[in-house]
Order: sequence, then C-alpha cells, then structure tokens
Amino acid sequence: MSPSNGHNASESTPLLHSLIPTHIHPDGESGRSGFHIGHFLNVSWRSGSKAAKYVNLLWPFVPVAILFALISTKLPLLVFAFSYVAMVPVANLLGFAGQEFARKMPKVSGILIETAFGSIVEIILFLVLITKHESGEGSSEHGNMIPIIQAAILGSILTNLLLCLGACFFVGGLRQASQKFHASISEVGTGLLCVAGFGLLIPSAYYSALKGSAVPIAIGHHTFTEKVLQHNVLKISQVTSILLMIAFAIFIWYNARSQHSIFDEVLEADEHHDLDREDDLAKPKFTFTECIVALVLALVIVTLLAYFLVERIEDVVESGVPDQFLGLILLPLVEKAAEHLTAIDEAWDGQINFALFHCIGPSIQTALFNAPLVVIVGWIMGKDMDLNFEIFMIVLLVLSIVVVGNFLRDGESNYLEGALLMIIYVIIAVAAWYYPNPDVATSNGVESVH
Repeated sequence: MSPSNGHNASESTPLLHSLIPTHIHPDGESGRSGFHIGHFLNVSWRSGSKAAKYVNLLWPFVPVAILFALISTKLPLLVFAFSYVAMVPVANLLGFAGQEFARKMPKVSGILIETAFGSIVEIILFLVLITKHESGEGSSEHGNMIPIIQAAILGSILTNLLLCLGACFFVGGLRQASQKFHASISEVGTGLLCVAGFGLLIPSAYYSALKGSAVPIAIGHHTFTEKVLQHNVLKISQVTSILLMIAFAIFIWYNARSQHSIFDEVLEADEHHDLDREDDLAKPKFTFTECIVALVLALVIVTLLAYFLVERIEDVVESGVPDQFLGLILLPLVEKAAEHLTAIDEAWDGQINFALFHCIGPSIQTALFNAPLVVIVGWIMGKDMDLNFEIFMIVLLVLSIVVVGNFLRDGESNYLEGALLMIIYVIIAVAAWYYPNPDVATSNGVESVH
C-alpha cells in the first residue's frame, strides 16, 4: 500500500468501532482480574489526584448521614448538612470509577463513557427532585420543586463555566504563565453552548413577550388566556427538549465517528503533556470487576443521599435559604465537586485541553441532554416541568456564555482571567442569595394545565 493510500485509509477509519473493546487499553491495564477488597480499597483511596484523595477523608460522613436520616426526624437541617457533605466523596468514587473504566476502553469511547458517568449524579438529583414535585404554585415549602430544578440546571452550567473554568485558568496560570489550548475547543464548545442557550431561552422569551397580552379568562373573541399561554409554553418546552436531545445525539455521533473531532484534537495535544503522566501510569488500577462494583456501590449510595437531600429541602428553605440560592449554587457545587477536582488537577499538570473539556463538556451535556431529560420524564409522569426560566437566570446564562467565549477566543489562559471568572461567580452567588422565593417574586413557573 502506498503512503497516500495508507493515509486515506486512516482518514476514513472511524475512531469508535464499538463500545466493547477487544483488548484492554495499555493505560488502563491493571495486570490482575477479579475482585480483591484490599486492592479495591487501596486504589479507591489513591483516587485520581491528591485533592481527590483528601476528599476521601469525608467518607465517615456517609454512614453518619444515612444513620441520621433513618432515625432522626427532629433534626432535618443536620440530616441535610451531613447528606450534602457525604455526597462529595461518593461522587468522587463514582467519577474515579468511571475514569478507571474509561481508561480500559478505546480512547474516544472512553472519553464518552467518562463524560456520561460524570453527569450521573446530576441526572439522579434532577429525577429525585421531579419525583418529589407536588404543586405548581409557591416555593419548595409548598411542594413546588420546579424553580429549584430550573435553577439547578442553569446553576450547573454556570458553575462549570465560571467557577470550575476560572479555577482551572487560575491554578494552571500559577504554575505556567500562560497555557495554550486548541481553537477547536472554543469554537465547538462555545458554539454548542450558544445553541443550547438559544434553545433554553426560547420558552422564557415566548412567555415574557406574550404574558402582557394574556387575559385571566376568555372575554368575547379574546381567547388568549393565561391558561392557554402556560399550555403553549409547556408544549414549546417539550418539543424543544426533544430537539435538544437530538442535537446532543448528533454531537456524540459526530465526535464518535469523525477522526477530526474535538476529542481527537484534545487527545493528540494533551496525552503526552501531563507533567506527572509516568506517576499516573504507575499507580495501581481497578480491574473490570472492581470498576463495576465501585460504580454500582456509588450509584446506590448517591441515589440514597440525593433522596435524603431532597426530602429536607423544604426545611432548609423554611430556615431562610432562598430557593434560587439552593438550586443555583448549593446543589451544583456538591454534584460537580469531584469533576471539578479532576479538571483543576489536569490544569495544574499542564493538560489544559482536558481541563477545558471537563468544564465545557458537562455544560453542553446539561443543556442538551440532562435538562431536556427531566422535562421528558416530567411529561411522562404527568408533571408539568418546563424550560420557562426566570429572566434573571437567563440573563446570567447568556452573559456567562458571552464572557467565557471572549476569554477562550485568543486560545490562551492565565491566572488573571481565572480570577475574574471566579469573582463573577461569587457576584452571582450573592445576587442569588438575595433573590426572593417564587411565592414572593413573579414566577415563570407553569401551573398544572389539563
């Protein structure tokens, strides 16, 4: 075969042949098989980074949280606090096990699987919240979980784009004056975020534009009532959710089948730039069996803790914590903690492309898949979950996408940009604390329409 023919053959060969590997990738080879408790605990303790290892010191909170939740009904705030802290080490184990599993797979399919496992905590939390939703009016004190879910959706995106990305730029900039990354990340990443932001914005824009024209009840030929408006917003949200999920499927398929993908760019640029790559490869690793055990164990515990958290949300709001602050700041921080530690560690090690992927990738998945998924599940369950966000939050999302896009445009990062992004996040947190609950503020929540 001639060199040109060989080149053409590789060009047309997809990176992702199948999700099931025919052999273990060298980076994920443990050299062992089966399940051994000593080896399992040793690998779990080491985790993926030094920061993640210290997070494992929080594991004693897990049994304490479960014990308090099962035997104590008089200390709801304590149950919430322990469950909140306990989520961090469990999410860390889930993320680490997913990372270990991904290392055993072909490169691109491994990245896709790692991304999926990174969002499982968020998906579980959203589904528990929509299951708990009872009323379409008022705040979470009255059983209305929709505002918290909506705030958590946008809060997840903002936490990734501002806090996590800012921390990556800041930490990476402390070790290296500036770090360069591929333009494909900023182009594809911010482009998809703009599409996602546009999709999430439409139902809110529709409601805001027409709410002044809607009348309380039908009068004569004027039949465009508030009930009709709310029904239309719900249907627009449901159709938009289906289309966003199709967009996400196309995005995954493109990256899985095209050799010139964002994954290829990231991997080629960063796989040998890790400043402690040799140390990482020398660490003991999970076997396939141990990966499965860790994933199942973490999923069961994180679902249980998510249930305990949601059960106590009403008590937390009654104690004075606003709905918007709870959804926009508190919940995204705990569900993304492990993933953020991974991204920050990668930035410190000089793998800025991987770090960016772990910030932008989950934001894209939240907007294009996780948020639409909870709308579809609510639709199936007969609960009117929509994408009609408060205008305040939509403005935050749009401005954040614009700011991050500007910082990514030059293909370089430094600690100044990182510090500015984190300061913006703190300003948003302060504003969210003083934002009134839906039973006080004019809410865009949709009542149940039959």
